[in-house]
Amino acid sequence: MDNLFLEATKVTPGVHFDATSGILEITGDSYPENSLQFYQPVFKWLDDFIQRSTRPIAFHFKLSYFNTSSSKCILNILEKLEEANRSGRQVSLHWHYREDDEDIRESGEEFAEDLSLTFQFVKH
Repeated sequence: MDNLFLEATKVTPGVHFDATSGILEITGDSYPENSLQFYQPVFKWLDDFIQRSTRPIAFHFKLSYFNTSSSKCILNILEKLEEANRSGRQVSLHWHYREDDEDIRESGEEFAEDLSLTFQFVKH
């Protein structure tokens, strides 16, 4: 299976999904004009990876900012990870935030409240 690498732009995050290692990262800012259009290949790749591989998943969210429509897409990703975890897949979720960024930390905490996945909060 191919990796998925999308370079970050001013309004879209970097996506670095490594099929060999199972390390999946989304980094930067996310406020594209059309979030669903941007995240569609991310959803497809993740669905394919979950179906084709049994490799443990280590997912790292390293976002500095995201808008409401991106938030819905992030929730979609989290729900896919949660379902994979419920089906027996080993999934670790790492929510990174800057020490002085309460908004991103609180967003992660709100997602964690709604899901059964265990979030590991990583301060940097």
